[in-house]
Amino acid sequence: MENIFDDAYFMRKALQEAQYAYDRGEVPVGAVVVVNNNVIARSHNLTEMLNDVTAHAEMQSITAAANYLGGKYLIDCTLYVTIEPCQMCAGALYWSQISKVVFGARDEKRGFIAMGTKLHPKTKVVSGVLEKEAGELMLKFFAERRR
Repeated sequence: MENIFDDAYFMRKALQEAQYAYDRGEVPVGAVVVVNNNVIARSHNLTEMLNDVTAHAEMQSITAAANYLGGKYLIDCTLYVTIEPCQMCAGALYWSQISKVVFGARDEKRGFIAMGTKLHPKTKVVSGVLEKEAGELMLKFFAERRR
């Protein structure tokens, strides 16, 4: 029997969040935090709605997951995010000691890898999960604003 709870399964949940952001005029990044195959936090960018440059999907998910767990560390948790985290979010992920980060599309200009930011040494990173879908939504969003 196939395990439906794979990285693509949870990335689709993050893509749903990215679509919510897109529909609300936010940069379409979505994130979910998973522990034991259960989504414990879900979010999308809220920078426009909250008028807060730190209200990235990852930051919202980190806070929600920590509140759910009752502690600041996200050990044994996985973050699924549609776009490679920026260095601000990577810093927060570092401090959360999250066990795994899975992202879809790379951000060659502002992503933590390009910026040289490191995650916690125990954090596993997986990239390219549903990369095409995540990247296309982002490209569509910015193409519509640059007409």
